[in-house]
Amino acid sequence: MTEPAGSPRVAIVGAGAWGTTLAVLIARTEPVLLLTHDAAAAQRIGTARENERRLPGVRLPDAVRVAAEPAELAAVADLVVYAAPSTHLRSTVERTAPFVAPSADLLSVSKGLENGSLLRMSEVVVDAGGFHERRVAALSGPNLASEIARGLPASAVVAALEPTLADRIVDRVGRREFRLYVNSDLLGVELCGALKNVIAIAAGAADGLGFGDNGKAGLMTRGLAEMTRLGIAAGANPLTFAGLAGVGDVIATCGSTLSRNHRLGEELAKGRPWEEIEAALPGVAEGAYTVDAALGLASRFDVEMPIAQEVHKALFEGKSVQRCLIDLLSRESKDELADFPAWAERIRETS
Repeated sequence: MTEPAGSPRVAIVGAGAWGTTLAVLIARTEPVLLLTHDAAAAQRIGTARENERRLPGVRLPDAVRVAAEPAELAAVADLVVYAAPSTHLRSTVERTAPFVAPSADLLSVSKGLENGSLLRMSEVVVDAGGFHERRVAALSGPNLASEIARGLPASAVVAALEPTLADRIVDRVGRREFRLYVNSDLLGVELCGALKNVIAIAAGAADGLGFGDNGKAGLMTRGLAEMTRLGIAAGANPLTFAGLAGVGDVIATCGSTLSRNHRLGEELAKGRPWEEIEAALPGVAEGAYTVDAALGLASRFDVEMPIAQEVHKALFEGKSVQRCLIDLLSRESKDELADFPAWAERIRETS
Protein backbone atom coordinates (compact mmCIF):
# COMPACT_ATOMS: atom_id res chain seq x y z
CA MET A 1 0.00 0.00 0.00
CA THR A 2 1.27 3.48 -0.90
CA GLU A 3 1.70 5.65 2.17
CA PRO A 4 1.38 9.43 1.85
CA ALA A 5 4.05 11.73 3.21
CA GLY A 6 3.19 13.68 6.33
CA SER A 7 0.85 13.02 9.22
CA PRO A 8 -2.85 13.65 8.47
CA ARG A 9 -4.47 16.46 10.43
CA VAL A 10 -7.88 15.74 8.91
CA ALA A 11 -9.80 12.46 9.20
CA ILE A 12 -12.92 11.17 7.48
CA VAL A 13 -14.78 8.57 9.55
CA GLY A 14 -16.84 6.48 7.17
CA ALA A 15 -15.79 5.15 3.76
CA GLY A 16 -19.06 5.31 1.87
CA ALA A 17 -19.34 7.25 -1.37
CA TRP A 18 -19.53 10.64 0.34
CA GLY A 19 -16.80 9.98 2.88
CA THR A 20 -14.47 8.67 0.19
CA THR A 21 -15.25 11.66 -2.00
CA LEU A 22 -14.34 14.10 0.77
CA ALA A 23 -11.11 12.20 1.37
CA VAL A 24 -10.25 12.52 -2.34
CA LEU A 25 -11.14 16.22 -2.31
CA ILE A 26 -9.06 17.10 0.76
CA ALA A 27 -6.13 14.91 -0.31
CA ARG A 28 -5.58 17.10 -3.33
CA THR A 29 -3.94 19.61 -0.98
CA GLU A 30 -2.96 17.73 2.20
CA PRO A 31 -2.73 14.25 3.77
CA VAL A 32 -5.99 12.80 5.05
CA LEU A 33 -6.95 9.71 7.07
CA LEU A 34 -9.92 7.67 5.80
CA LEU A 35 -11.22 5.49 8.63
CA THR A 36 -13.28 2.46 7.62
CA HIS A 37 -15.55 0.29 9.76
CA ASP A 38 -13.34 -2.82 9.59
CA ALA A 39 -9.82 -3.96 8.74
CA ALA A 40 -10.85 -5.96 5.67
CA ALA A 41 -12.41 -2.89 4.07
CA ALA A 42 -9.34 -0.80 4.90
CA GLN A 43 -7.05 -3.41 3.35
CA ARG A 44 -9.18 -3.73 0.23
CA ILE A 45 -9.50 0.01 -0.40
CA GLY A 46 -5.93 0.82 0.58
CA THR A 47 -4.41 -1.84 -1.63
CA ALA A 48 -6.57 -1.14 -4.69
CA ARG A 49 -6.36 2.65 -4.15
CA GLU A 50 -10.02 2.67 -5.09
CA ASN A 51 -13.30 2.21 -3.23
CA GLU A 52 -14.85 0.17 -6.01
CA ARG A 53 -17.92 -0.78 -3.98
CA ARG A 54 -18.98 2.78 -3.19
CA LEU A 55 -17.07 5.06 -5.59
CA PRO A 56 -15.93 2.99 -8.58
CA GLY A 57 -13.59 4.51 -11.11
CA VAL A 58 -12.14 7.15 -8.76
CA ARG A 59 -8.52 6.64 -7.74
CA LEU A 60 -7.49 7.55 -4.20
CA PRO A 61 -4.61 10.04 -4.17
CA ASP A 62 -1.42 8.91 -2.48
CA ALA A 63 -2.18 11.43 0.28
CA VAL A 64 -5.10 9.30 1.50
CA ARG A 65 -4.14 6.84 4.23
CA VAL A 66 -6.77 4.16 4.84
CA ALA A 67 -7.09 2.56 8.28
CA ALA A 68 -9.62 0.87 10.53
CA GLU A 69 -8.30 1.39 14.06
CA PRO A 70 -10.07 4.25 15.91
CA ALA A 71 -6.84 4.95 17.82
CA GLU A 72 -5.49 6.46 14.59
CA LEU A 73 -7.69 9.48 15.28
CA ALA A 74 -5.63 10.52 18.29
CA ALA A 75 -3.00 12.04 15.99
CA VAL A 76 -5.55 14.04 13.97
CA ALA A 77 -5.44 17.48 15.52
CA ASP A 78 -7.52 19.72 13.27
CA LEU A 79 -10.72 18.18 11.92
CA VAL A 80 -12.69 14.93 12.24
CA VAL A 81 -15.49 14.46 9.72
CA TYR A 82 -18.27 11.97 10.49
CA ALA A 83 -19.63 10.49 7.25
CA ALA A 84 -21.32 7.30 8.45
CA PRO A 85 -24.91 6.48 7.38
CA SER A 86 -27.51 7.87 9.75
CA THR A 87 -28.45 4.42 11.08
CA HIS A 88 -24.83 3.71 12.04
CA LEU A 89 -23.74 7.16 13.14
CA ARG A 90 -24.36 6.65 16.86
CA SER A 91 -22.39 3.42 17.07
CA THR A 92 -19.62 4.94 14.93
CA VAL A 93 -19.29 7.96 17.22
CA GLU A 94 -19.35 5.78 20.34
CA ARG A 95 -16.53 3.64 18.89
CA THR A 96 -14.33 6.57 17.90
CA ALA A 97 -15.05 9.39 20.37
CA PRO A 98 -12.52 8.24 23.01
CA PHE A 99 -9.74 8.74 20.46
CA VAL A 100 -10.76 12.14 19.07
CA ALA A 101 -8.19 14.80 19.93
CA PRO A 102 -9.49 17.53 22.28
CA SER A 103 -8.30 20.15 19.80
CA ALA A 104 -10.11 18.71 16.77
CA ASP A 105 -13.15 20.37 15.25
CA LEU A 106 -16.02 18.02 14.39
CA LEU A 107 -18.11 18.02 11.22
CA SER A 108 -21.15 15.89 10.43
CA VAL A 109 -21.86 15.27 6.75
CA SER A 110 -24.48 12.57 7.42
CA LYS A 111 -28.02 13.44 6.36
CA GLY A 112 -30.93 12.06 8.33
CA LEU A 113 -32.84 11.88 11.58
CA GLU A 114 -32.37 9.20 14.22
CA ASN A 115 -35.41 6.99 14.68
CA GLY A 116 -36.72 6.90 18.22
CA SER A 117 -34.84 9.91 19.55
CA LEU A 118 -35.70 12.08 16.48
CA LEU A 119 -32.29 13.72 16.90
CA ARG A 120 -30.52 15.43 14.03
CA MET A 121 -27.12 14.10 13.05
CA SER A 122 -25.07 16.78 14.84
CA GLU A 123 -27.14 16.09 17.96
CA VAL A 124 -26.33 12.37 17.64
CA VAL A 125 -22.61 13.23 17.47
CA VAL A 126 -22.92 15.38 20.61
CA ASP A 127 -25.02 12.84 22.50
CA ALA A 128 -23.07 9.72 21.55
CA GLY A 129 -19.62 11.26 21.89
CA GLY A 130 -20.11 13.50 24.90
CA PHE A 131 -18.87 16.48 22.86
CA HIS A 132 -19.83 20.11 23.48
CA GLU A 133 -22.43 21.19 20.93
CA ARG A 134 -20.34 24.18 19.87
CA ARG A 135 -17.60 21.82 18.62
CA VAL A 136 -19.88 20.25 16.00
CA ALA A 137 -20.82 21.66 12.60
CA ALA A 138 -22.85 20.21 9.72
CA LEU A 139 -22.33 20.34 5.97
CA SER A 140 -25.21 19.97 3.53
CA GLY A 141 -26.19 20.91 0.00
CA PRO A 142 -26.54 19.54 -3.55
CA ASN A 143 -23.60 17.17 -3.27
CA LEU A 144 -23.83 14.13 -5.55
CA ALA A 145 -20.65 12.33 -4.57
CA SER A 146 -19.53 10.94 -7.91
CA GLU A 147 -19.66 14.35 -9.59
CA ILE A 148 -17.56 16.01 -6.88
CA ALA A 149 -15.07 13.15 -6.92
CA ARG A 150 -14.60 13.76 -10.65
CA GLY A 151 -13.80 17.41 -10.00
CA LEU A 152 -17.10 18.88 -11.24
CA PRO A 153 -18.17 22.16 -9.58
CA ALA A 154 -20.47 22.02 -6.56
CA SER A 155 -21.55 24.14 -3.60
CA ALA A 156 -22.61 23.44 -0.04
CA VAL A 157 -23.29 25.21 3.22
CA VAL A 158 -21.56 24.74 6.57
CA ALA A 159 -23.72 25.42 9.61
CA ALA A 160 -22.62 25.71 13.22
CA LEU A 161 -23.67 27.34 16.48
CA GLU A 162 -20.14 28.76 16.71
CA PRO A 163 -19.45 31.04 13.69
CA THR A 164 -15.68 30.71 13.91
CA LEU A 165 -16.03 26.91 13.69
CA ALA A 166 -17.92 27.21 10.40
CA ASP A 167 -15.27 29.59 9.08
CA ARG A 168 -12.45 27.18 9.97
CA ILE A 169 -14.17 24.32 8.17
CA VAL A 170 -14.79 26.43 5.08
CA ASP A 171 -11.10 27.35 5.02
CA ARG A 172 -10.08 23.70 5.43
CA VAL A 173 -12.53 21.91 3.13
CA GLY A 174 -13.60 24.52 0.60
CA ARG A 175 -12.05 24.56 -2.86
CA ARG A 176 -12.56 26.54 -6.04
CA GLU A 177 -14.54 23.59 -7.41
CA PHE A 178 -16.30 23.00 -4.06
CA ARG A 179 -17.58 26.39 -2.96
CA LEU A 180 -18.73 26.57 0.66
CA TYR A 181 -20.99 29.10 2.34
CA VAL A 182 -21.77 29.50 6.05
CA ASN A 183 -25.12 29.58 7.85
CA SER A 184 -25.85 29.99 11.55
CA ASP A 185 -29.12 27.99 11.23
CA LEU A 186 -27.79 24.55 12.13
CA LEU A 187 -31.31 23.26 12.80
CA GLY A 188 -32.63 24.32 9.40
CA VAL A 189 -29.64 23.11 7.41
CA GLU A 190 -29.83 19.64 8.97
CA LEU A 191 -33.59 19.37 8.55
CA CYS A 192 -33.19 20.26 4.88
CA GLY A 193 -30.56 17.57 4.41
CA ALA A 194 -32.76 14.95 6.03
CA LEU A 195 -36.16 15.82 4.60
CA LYS A 196 -35.19 16.34 0.96
CA ASN A 197 -34.33 12.63 0.72
CA VAL A 198 -37.94 11.75 1.49
CA ILE A 199 -39.17 14.08 -1.25
CA ALA A 200 -36.64 12.56 -3.66
CA ILE A 201 -38.19 9.12 -3.19
CA ALA A 202 -41.55 10.57 -4.24
CA ALA A 203 -39.93 12.33 -7.21
CA GLY A 204 -38.28 9.10 -8.34
CA ALA A 205 -41.64 7.35 -8.11
CA ALA A 206 -43.24 10.06 -10.23
CA ASP A 207 -40.54 9.60 -12.86
CA GLY A 208 -40.98 5.84 -12.70
CA LEU A 209 -44.68 6.22 -13.46
CA GLY A 210 -44.06 8.71 -16.27
CA PHE A 211 -45.81 11.64 -14.59
CA GLY A 212 -43.74 14.10 -16.64
CA ASP A 213 -41.73 17.19 -15.76
CA ASN A 214 -44.77 19.29 -14.84
CA GLY A 215 -46.01 16.74 -12.37
CA LYS A 216 -42.58 16.27 -10.80
CA ALA A 217 -42.01 20.03 -10.58
CA GLY A 218 -45.26 20.38 -8.66
CA LEU A 219 -44.32 17.52 -6.36
CA MET A 220 -40.90 19.03 -5.66
CA THR A 221 -42.36 22.47 -4.95
CA ARG A 222 -45.01 21.16 -2.59
CA GLY A 223 -42.38 18.93 -1.00
CA LEU A 224 -40.25 22.00 -0.31
CA ALA A 225 -43.27 23.69 1.26
CA GLU A 226 -43.79 20.62 3.43
CA MET A 227 -40.15 20.70 4.53
CA THR A 228 -40.38 24.42 5.31
CA ARG A 229 -43.55 24.01 7.40
CA LEU A 230 -41.83 21.50 9.63
CA GLY A 231 -38.68 23.60 9.81
CA ILE A 232 -40.56 26.71 10.93
CA ALA A 233 -42.50 24.75 13.54
CA ALA A 234 -39.21 23.37 14.89
CA GLY A 235 -37.64 26.84 15.05
CA ALA A 236 -35.60 27.04 11.84
CA ASN A 237 -35.17 30.06 9.59
CA PRO A 238 -37.48 29.77 6.54
CA LEU A 239 -34.83 31.35 4.32
CA THR A 240 -32.56 28.35 4.88
CA PHE A 241 -35.04 26.27 2.87
CA ALA A 242 -34.58 28.65 -0.07
CA GLY A 243 -30.81 28.11 0.00
CA LEU A 244 -28.32 25.43 -0.97
CA ALA A 245 -29.34 22.98 1.76
CA GLY A 246 -33.01 23.39 0.84
CA VAL A 247 -34.08 24.08 -2.73
CA GLY A 248 -30.55 23.42 -4.03
CA ASP A 249 -30.45 19.90 -2.65
CA VAL A 250 -34.08 19.24 -3.60
CA ILE A 251 -33.24 20.04 -7.24
CA ALA A 252 -30.19 17.78 -7.28
CA THR A 253 -31.63 14.84 -5.36
CA CYS A 254 -35.05 14.84 -7.01
CA GLY A 255 -33.74 15.41 -10.52
CA SER A 256 -30.65 13.24 -10.83
CA THR A 257 -30.44 9.55 -11.65
CA LEU A 258 -27.27 9.54 -9.52
CA SER A 259 -29.45 9.94 -6.41
CA ARG A 260 -30.05 6.68 -4.54
CA ASN A 261 -33.29 8.07 -3.10
CA HIS A 262 -34.54 8.91 -6.58
CA ARG A 263 -33.59 5.41 -7.72
CA LEU A 264 -35.47 3.91 -4.77
CA GLY A 265 -38.61 5.76 -5.86
CA GLU A 266 -38.22 4.50 -9.42
CA GLU A 267 -37.89 0.92 -8.20
CA LEU A 268 -40.95 1.29 -5.95
CA ALA A 269 -42.88 2.44 -9.02
CA LYS A 270 -42.06 -0.90 -10.65
CA GLY A 271 -43.91 -2.65 -7.84
CA ARG A 272 -40.81 -3.97 -6.09
CA PRO A 273 -40.98 -4.16 -2.25
CA TRP A 274 -38.62 -2.10 -0.11
CA GLU A 275 -36.85 -5.13 1.34
CA GLU A 276 -35.86 -6.33 -2.13
CA ILE A 277 -34.74 -2.87 -3.27
CA GLU A 278 -32.75 -2.26 -0.08
CA ALA A 279 -30.62 -5.34 -0.68
CA ALA A 280 -29.79 -4.30 -4.25
CA LEU A 281 -29.04 -0.58 -3.83
CA PRO A 282 -25.35 0.39 -4.23
CA GLY A 283 -25.33 2.33 -0.98
CA VAL A 284 -27.82 3.83 1.46
CA ALA A 285 -31.04 5.58 0.45
CA GLU A 286 -31.31 7.73 3.57
CA GLY A 287 -34.89 8.82 2.92
CA ALA A 288 -36.18 5.34 3.72
CA TYR A 289 -34.57 5.47 7.16
CA THR A 290 -35.62 9.08 7.79
CA VAL A 291 -39.29 9.14 6.81
CA ASP A 292 -40.65 7.71 10.07
CA ALA A 293 -38.57 10.10 12.18
CA ALA A 294 -39.75 12.97 9.97
CA LEU A 295 -43.35 11.96 10.60
CA GLY A 296 -42.53 11.72 14.30
CA LEU A 297 -41.34 15.33 14.29
CA ALA A 298 -44.41 16.34 12.29
CA SER A 299 -46.59 14.79 14.96
CA ARG A 300 -44.61 16.51 17.72
CA PHE A 301 -45.11 19.92 16.12
CA ASP A 302 -48.60 19.24 14.73
CA VAL A 303 -47.50 19.74 11.12
CA GLU A 304 -49.10 18.10 8.10
CA MET A 305 -46.67 16.25 5.77
CA PRO A 306 -48.80 14.44 3.18
CA ILE A 307 -45.94 13.54 0.82
CA ALA A 308 -43.87 12.00 3.61
CA GLN A 309 -46.98 10.12 4.76
CA GLU A 310 -47.48 8.59 1.32
CA VAL A 311 -43.79 7.68 1.04
CA HIS A 312 -44.10 5.81 4.34
CA LYS A 313 -47.15 3.93 3.06
CA ALA A 314 -45.38 2.95 -0.16
CA LEU A 315 -42.31 1.73 1.71
CA PHE A 316 -43.77 0.00 4.73
CA GLU A 317 -47.50 -0.58 4.25
CA GLY A 318 -47.55 -2.09 0.78
CA LYS A 319 -49.57 0.70 -0.79
CA SER A 320 -48.96 1.00 -4.53
CA VAL A 321 -46.96 4.01 -5.64
CA GLN A 322 -49.59 4.83 -8.24
CA ARG A 323 -52.29 4.92 -5.58
CA CYS A 324 -50.08 7.10 -3.35
CA LEU A 325 -49.52 9.69 -6.06
CA ILE A 326 -53.17 9.66 -7.14
CA ASP A 327 -54.22 10.28 -3.53
CA LEU A 328 -51.82 13.23 -3.34
CA LEU A 329 -53.29 14.69 -6.52
CA SER A 330 -56.80 14.17 -5.17
CA ARG A 331 -56.26 16.25 -2.05
CA GLU A 332 -58.49 19.25 -1.54
CA SER A 333 -57.13 22.46 -3.07
CA LYS A 334 -55.84 25.14 -0.72
CA ASP A 335 -54.33 28.60 -0.75
CA GLU A 336 -50.72 28.18 -1.91
CA LEU A 337 -49.60 30.97 0.41
CA ALA A 338 -51.64 29.88 3.42
CA ASP A 339 -48.47 29.32 5.41
CA PHE A 340 -46.86 32.61 4.41
CA PRO A 341 -47.85 34.65 7.51
CA ALA A 342 -46.07 32.12 9.74
CA TRP A 343 -43.07 32.17 7.42
CA ALA A 344 -42.91 35.97 7.41
CA GLU A 345 -43.18 36.14 11.18
CA ARG A 346 -40.39 33.62 11.60
CA ILE A 347 -38.19 35.57 9.17
CA ARG A 348 -38.74 38.72 11.24
CA GLU A 349 -37.81 36.84 14.40
CA THR A 350 -34.58 35.50 12.94
CA SER A 351 -33.44 38.63 11.11
